[in-house]
Amino acid sequence: MLRRRVGGTRTLSDLGARYRGERPRILMLAAGRPAPVASMYDTILVPTDGSDPANRAVEHGLELAERFGARLHALYVVDTRRYGEPALSSAEIVLQELEEDGNALLADIAERADNRSVAVETRVCHGAPHEEIIGYADEVNADLIVMGYQGHSHSIEGHMGSVADRVTQRAGRPVLTA
Repeated sequence: MLRRRVGGTRTLSDLGARYRGERPRILMLAAGRPAPVASMYDTILVPTDGSDPANRAVEHGLELAERFGARLHALYVVDTRRYGEPALSSAEIVLQELEEDGNALLADIAERADNRSVAVETRVCHGAPHEEIIGYADEVNADLIVMGYQGHSHSIEGHMGSVADRVTQRAGRPVLTA
């Protein structure tokens, strides 16, 4: 039941209860005109490597982008530290396959975002994952980074991976791990 305040306005807590704990997008003023409530996030970065934790992070990122009307940036980093930059060798074939895998993952994220009417941009890049993630977050001025707590290369269950650890320590912005 909504309580009315003097002048007919409703408090945010009253509206929040009505919307089952979700923060409403608008607040009705006494004259009945909507007043916009500032969005918490305008730009969300979701780096992925296709691991289970990264897939959970993608889902969280999509939900947050949908809820706040934010633009989602999906990023896949081909880790060149592991193979080096290609120079017509077998490493070139491996890096090409990794890039194709990344493009497939990003295409899936873009489709899921489109199904939710979430604006999305995707990018595949090469380099050290934590450096590329932080650099891209700076480039797009991301309000939030949502990423898996560990990736494919991490083998100790329950512990944060090195990429997630470095990003949370060095990003200079909020990081949500899933």
